[in-house]
Amino acid sequence: MKRADVIELFTRLRELNPHPTTELAYSTPFELLVAVVLSAQATDVGVNKATKKLYPVANTPQAIFNLGKDGLKRYISTIGLFNAKAKNVIALCRQLIDQHDGDVPRDREALEALPGVGRKTANVVLNTAFGEPTMAVDTHIFRVSNRTGLAPGKDVRAVEDKLVKVIPDEFKMDAHHWLILHGRYVCKARKPACPQCVIRDLCRFKDKTMEER
Repeated sequence: MKRADVIELFTRLRELNPHPTTELAYSTPFELLVAVVLSAQATDVGVNKATKKLYPVANTPQAIFNLGKDGLKRYISTIGLFNAKAKNVIALCRQLIDQHDGDVPRDREALEALPGVGRKTANVVLNTAFGEPTMAVDTHIFRVSNRTGLAPGKDVRAVEDKLVKVIPDEFKMDAHHWLILHGRYVCKARKPACPQCVIRDLCRFKDKTMEER
């Protein structure tokens, strides 16, 4: 995609949603970190339902650690893979307490060293909690980047590296949110809503859907 088209793409997405943010409910970097860990292979809506009950009871590393795995499972049992996630979150809390005085580190290497935290989760936390212009590539962003021709790549890391390279600085802070929301609600996996898409004329996708009659 030409640079002028990239600028136009993000200009339109910004006009549509000037202040985008995550749909995960949180009030502290730690709450966001736990929510993102829980959101793997789960919906934000499902995670929010669980954390709405969990966080009023326990929303610090020490408080969740004190619940223990079985105690935590009672709050997150509606989320997919909750057994493994409970184990990771408890271990994550222990590491934050032991190594970071209970604070979420503002450092990629330290974040990725936490149980259950990979590059994507670290990027979300760095961007959303700490205001870093990172690019977390999930299935939605991977799909949008390849379909549109914005940043085609065979894997998420290739797409991430290309997005960081092609997105102008003025858009980098919010680009993650614009792309994920566009993928979630417009450029959907099975049937993209091309007729309603604000960037359809810039998009390189060959199999655009048509308006139903």
